[in-house]
Amino acid sequence: MNLSDFGVWYNKKYSRTSSALTSTTFILADLMAVMLSFAWGFFWVRIYGFIIDYPGIINAKSFVTYWRYLPVFILIFHLHKLYPGVSLAPSEEMRKFFEGSLIAFGFIIMSRFIEHEKWDSVNTAFLISGMFSTIILLTSRSVAHWFLHVTKLGGIPTVIYGSGKTGKLVVDCLLNSKRSGYVPVLILDNKTEGEDQYKDIPIIHDLNAGPEIVKRYNIKMAIVAKPGLKARKLKQLLNTSVYAFRYNVIIPNFFNISSIWMSVRDFSGVLGIDTSNKLNFNWNLGVKRFMDICVVTIGGLLFLPFLLIIIFLIKISSRGPIFYKQKRLGKNGKHFWAYKFRTMAIDADEKLKKLLETNPSLKAEWEQTHKLLKDPRITAIGKLLRRTSIDEIPQFFNILRGEMSLVGPRPIVDAEIEKYGEDYENVFSTTPGLTGLWQVSGRSNANYTDRVAYDIYYLQSWSVWLDLWIIFKTFGVVLIGRGAY
Repeated sequence: MNLSDFGVWYNKKYSRTSSALTSTTFILADLMAVMLSFAWGFFWVRIYGFIIDYPGIINAKSFVTYWRYLPVFILIFHLHKLYPGVSLAPSEEMRKFFEGSLIAFGFIIMSRFIEHEKWDSVNTAFLISGMFSTIILLTSRSVAHWFLHVTKLGGIPTVIYGSGKTGKLVVDCLLNSKRSGYVPVLILDNKTEGEDQYKDIPIIHDLNAGPEIVKRYNIKMAIVAKPGLKARKLKQLLNTSVYAFRYNVIIPNFFNISSIWMSVRDFSGVLGIDTSNKLNFNWNLGVKRFMDICVVTIGGLLFLPFLLIIIFLIKISSRGPIFYKQKRLGKNGKHFWAYKFRTMAIDADEKLKKLLETNPSLKAEWEQTHKLLKDPRITAIGKLLRRTSIDEIPQFFNILRGEMSLVGPRPIVDAEIEKYGEDYENVFSTTPGLTGLWQVSGRSNANYTDRVAYDIYYLQSWSVWLDLWIIFKTFGVVLIGRGAY
């Protein structure tokens, strides 16, 4: 394909090159979320007033009169670089929303307290709103990401340099991602001949076409996905072609999912890449442990009545014990007993052995994931517990004992060690988790290569915000039952 043919194709599909529409969509979603958080706070203060027989404490519908505070939120979110917010890591998005909301609601409450010289029910409503605002904002922003993706209204046109393995991987990631904010529109390569397109994305065999593409079509973003290019040729490419784009990103020669959160270090002008395991630091481990205990203790108390019902249903649905325990590998290869609600018949091990001996396809499935999509050993109530992941709640006990964490690599059995290869000691140098990054990204559908990559990504990029985002994402994954069986 030549530039003229590309122009015909491009002008039919794309009429914009900026992030204005994406930013506008996010702003509208955030405005709606802020108003919903107002409504949530006012609703609960109103309910409390009704319970104590003081109906005049607040008018639940009066939250709409405080729309004048909305510009404060948008300004603060803008200063936190949430607009346009493309390619923003989810945990960073959560952190920025939390900090922005804390500042905005703090400003509202403080200004009202100074104005009225007292604490009133409206301030209480705003305090409750602030406590829930981050969750509401994240949910609204997720819906906005989904909307822009399915309608194809969002996305900044992007040129990809390189049609090799890495270039195609970048194209696949951008096409499949609901959050990247970029859409590939052209691939450039230096091959004199070859395929003219990849997944309907045109390929032009001319790496020097960058300046002309920018001049004709005003495309602002380029991604250089040629990790095998030698330093001299890369410098030449940047200076003669890539420089024309306003924004550009270079995919390094160690590109893989585990390197996404590596940070740049400056050693007096010498570039270094930080790949530290963040969970090797005692302070981080202490913070993580404190969060585990708080969340599990509060969550356990809140769900205790519900858990008693689950125990009753298990007991009456099939004979056998309520709980099931299995020896798992924990931190540094130390074994522990992981607990679950029993979801299988009591003779499940014998049934599995016979199934694998007589059914080659099931044996292959088991060897790949150590799970079966249609497992005949599971009881009626067990199917529901597994689909909703409720069967794993007894692992709260393992978390309290320090054998597991809320978030971390999934605990494995001895037979799975070989699947992790040389990464085993690195991945399991930390405490395994009840949920993790690969579970919320693919859950049972992820293969072992992906699991290892996600686990290393997690270790290198750990933060409180990443843990909180994974916990938040886990609820969404569990609600739709994606990948659980």
